[in-house]
Amino acid sequence: MDGCQDLTALLESAWEELEGSDSDRRHLCLDAVGDVLETGRLPREDVERAVERLIAVALSGESHDVRESALHAVCTASTHYALPYRVVEPLAAGAECFAPLLLPYVLAVLSSTHDQAALPIVERFLHHPHSEVRKEASEAVTELHGR
Repeated sequence: MDGCQDLTALLESAWEELEGSDSDRRHLCLDAVGDVLETGRLPREDVERAVERLIAVALSGESHDVRESALHAVCTASTHYALPYRVVEPLAAGAECFAPLLLPYVLAVLSSTHDQAALPIVERFLHHPHSEVRKEASEAVTELHGR
């Protein structure tokens, strides 16, 4: 097996473990997915599938820690791969449902697409009651205008 196949196999193993685990273990499995994404060596199709799965977990009724681990892994992917807006659009559609502590992840991912379709969603958070969310929204708007 070459390195890319090894990473793909590791990713699949983490997904399998994730399906049958309790919340504490699921959190660790998502960290492993994030570690694989951090290598920056996966094929685009594998990355997009992984991000779609991670977003589904982030939007689920899982515990805060599991959802945060999923969003952290998506953020990691967004710094190592060019994620198209169509892949992360479910985050935009569900942005209002996230707790303030999770919104900075969502806003960072949306802005990393450099797609103007994300701008109206991000701008909604410029007047959020939590300062950290407002700050991240402002940075996201700047990034979106920058490209």
